[in-house]
Amino acid sequence: MMPSIRSRARARTGAAAAWMLAVALSGCAVGPDYVAPSAGLAPFHNLGAVSARRAALPAPPLDQWWTGFHDPMLVTLVQRALAQNLDVAAAFARVQQARAAASGAGAELLPSVDFGTSATAAHQSVEGPLGSLARNFPGYTRGQREYTLGPSASWEIDLFGGLRRGAQAATDEMQAAQAERAGTRITVAADAADAYLQIRGYQARLAVARQQVGTDAHLLDLVRARYQAGQADGREVAQAEALLRGAQASIPPLRAGLESQLNRLDVLMGAQPGTYAADLAQPGEIPAVPAIGADNQPLDVLRRRPDVRAAERRLAASSERIGEAISDYYPKISLSGALGFDSLNVGHFLTSNAFQATGAGALRWRLFDFGKIDAEVAQAHGANAEALAQYRLAVLKAAEDVEDALSLLSETEVHVAELQGQVDALVRARDLSQRAYEAGAIPLTDVLDANRELLVARDQLDAGRADAARAAVSAFRALGGGWDVSPPGANEVAAAGG
Repeated sequence: MMPSIRSRARARTGAAAAWMLAVALSGCAVGPDYVAPSAGLAPFHNLGAVSARRAALPAPPLDQWWTGFHDPMLVTLVQRALAQNLDVAAAFARVQQARAAASGAGAELLPSVDFGTSATAAHQSVEGPLGSLARNFPGYTRGQREYTLGPSASWEIDLFGGLRRGAQAATDEMQAAQAERAGTRITVAADAADAYLQIRGYQARLAVARQQVGTDAHLLDLVRARYQAGQADGREVAQAEALLRGAQASIPPLRAGLESQLNRLDVLMGAQPGTYAADLAQPGEIPAVPAIGADNQPLDVLRRRPDVRAAERRLAASSERIGEAISDYYPKISLSGALGFDSLNVGHFLTSNAFQATGAGALRWRLFDFGKIDAEVAQAHGANAEALAQYRLAVLKAAEDVEDALSLLSETEVHVAELQGQVDALVRARDLSQRAYEAGAIPLTDVLDANRELLVARDQLDAGRADAARAAVSAFRALGGGWDVSPPGANEVAAAGG
């Protein structure tokens, strides 16, 4: 009795030692350990001009920048677009796929357990190799049945970290998909705001054009009255008619542009064009442009920008894939085992005599494969070099977007200020010209020229105000605004050296 106990104890000790050895070996992971690259960007040189501007509204929180325009309709439309947009829905589905792939890759590290049962019936040939021999034994019968029941398990011991590298790569790719989804949300919010601002711009320009049509119609009536009184000639009447026609001709392109943006906004909100047009039928003011904070430094911007985060996560995944490929140089060990019952007679199926247990171990080592592993490792290195170049390009494009957006905003606002001064001066000139014409001091051509210049300037002013608001949207988008950025962690982008 005692030797049996000792033998079982030695067996348990040996199994524990083997388990600890396997765990210790599984701590090894071949291949490079990923280190996030350094971007090392200088401060944005256009940020000072934007932060020094005199904005009518304070700087909004960057993750909810659309609230900074203080326009309830804009807030409603952006929130509706984020909730209903089909690109956002597709991006969310891609995240789910990537999350499932990462979960599956992580499960490869753990043992798999199956449970199976089977019942087999056969009528054996007595002319076949086995039947021709077995038929000579007493009690042989051609009809045979077999019943099996029990679990089985298998486990590949991750000696050199190939499975762990693959699981980490899948996790990195999932994080890249999450960042790309955030990028889609930023794009949709910015596009919805851009469409709305263009709608308000077109509505303001249409109001100016219709007001100009009224002014020119009044002028035409005045010229016709002077013509009938013998104080004007037919040429002046024709010129006034041409001015009215020109003002009327400016309306159809504006209406077409307005309709295009209304349709664009509906599609962004996941609806058929024309669905929400009635909500915007009443013209509204072009929103004032809020301030933009001066604390937007390259490190913060690159950490917020989803495209940079996605590129960095794909770079990390490509680094892990190198280790996954290198692990094929080394042997792979797998264990398997099964417990259960196997019987030819259903009456003896679940008895101790029918119980069986099996265990196996296997080693697989690709010793000679005509350079296939070498090619796989070289391919992984090439993919990593490509991902690094794409990450660096994403960083540079992010910096370019920020500089362009900030420059566009500051210069557009200067342009709007100059246009406002021009409109103020042209209004005074037009009023003086009309009074002078009515007094007979100047010819009609001077009044026509003043009206034409004012129409063009007022149209440019409203277009410029809409462009300034759109430039602010582009600036918020370039700075990575539009989603809630969690505090930097182990998997965050080390945009300025980690």
